[in-house]
Amino acid sequence: MQPGAKNLITDVPGLRVGNAQDDGIKTGTTVLVGEAPFTAAVHVMGGAPGTRETDLLAPDKTVQEVDALVLSGGSAFGLDAASGVADALRAQGRGFPVGDQRVPIVPGAILFDLINGGNKDWPENPYKRLGAEALSAASHDFELGSVGAGTGALIADLKGGLGSASLQLGPYTVGALVAVNALGRVTVGEGRQFWAAPFEFDAEFGGLGQARSFDPAAPAPIKGGGQATTIAIVATNAALTQAQATRMAVAAHDGMARAIYPSHTPMDGDLVFTAATGAQPLEEAEADLLRLGHAAALCLSRAIARGVYHARPTPGDVMPCWSDKFGT
Repeated sequence: MQPGAKNLITDVPGLRVGNAQDDGIKTGTTVLVGEAPFTAAVHVMGGAPGTRETDLLAPDKTVQEVDALVLSGGSAFGLDAASGVADALRAQGRGFPVGDQRVPIVPGAILFDLINGGNKDWPENPYKRLGAEALSAASHDFELGSVGAGTGALIADLKGGLGSASLQLGPYTVGALVAVNALGRVTVGEGRQFWAAPFEFDAEFGGLGQARSFDPAAPAPIKGGGQATTIAIVATNAALTQAQATRMAVAAHDGMARAIYPSHTPMDGDLVFTAATGAQPLEEAEADLLRLGHAAALCLSRAIARGVYHARPTPGDVMPCWSDKFGT
C-alpha cells in the first residue's frame, strides 16, 4: 500500500471536496460531492452526535445513494449547512427523482466550535451560506489544517483542523477526510510525536517517529464536556452495498481510536461516514472488504494527525497550533 498521487480523499476518482469558512466567527463547512450519486453509510460511536439524514443510510432504507456529505462546525446551527448544499444541488438539477421534482440527499454531521475565540454574535445563521459556498468551491485539490469544518476546531491542548489521506490498494483507492475537534489529544503525553506515528508515510506529518515513552497512568487532558466531536468520511472506488459500506465505517473507527487519546467518549459525537463510488467491482468480497476496512482505518489515523499538523494560527486563537507549540 502507498498513498495516492495527492494523498487526499479526492484520489478516489469521481469525488471532489470544497471548503468555506468565516475567520471572524472561526468556523466553516466542508462538502464531499460526487460526479454522480454514491453509496453512503454511517457509524456513530460518540455519545453526543449531531446529524442530518443519517437514518436513511441504514441498509434497510429505500434510498441507497446520496449526492453529497457535509461536515460542519457550528454545533446544531451547523446542520443548516446541508440545506445550502441541497439548494445548490437542486439548482443544478441533481437529486433523487420524485415525480417531476428532484430532492438532493445530503446527510451531514456537526462538531462543536462555539467557544473558540470567534465572534458568534451573528445576525442570522451563516451555515446555509457556507454550505453553498463550499459546494461551489469543490475541487480535486484542497488545503488542510485551519480550513472548512476544521477552521475553528480545537482538541484538548491544541488547535484541531481538517485532515485527509489516501492509500492505493491494488485496484482499489481508499481515502479519508476528517474534521479533528477531539475531546482528547492527538500527540503523546507532553511531546510532539503523534499517536498515529506508526502509520505515517513519507513524513506527511513531520516524520518525528514514535514517542519513546508514555505513562498510561498519567491523566489525559480533555476539553469540557459537550465541546468536542471528530467527524470523518472514508471513501473508496469499490462497489459496496450499504451493508458493506457500514462495515467499512465501523472498521475505520479503529483509526480514530489509534490517533486520538481518548476517543469515542460519552461527551462527543465521533462518527464516520463511508462513500463508495462503485467504479471497481469487488474481486473477493469477504477478503476485499477486510482489506478496505483496514486501509480506511490507516487513512483515518493519518488524516487526523495531518489535520492537526497543518493547523495555522489566526487572530484571537484560544489555543496554540501544533507548529506554534513544537515548531515546524
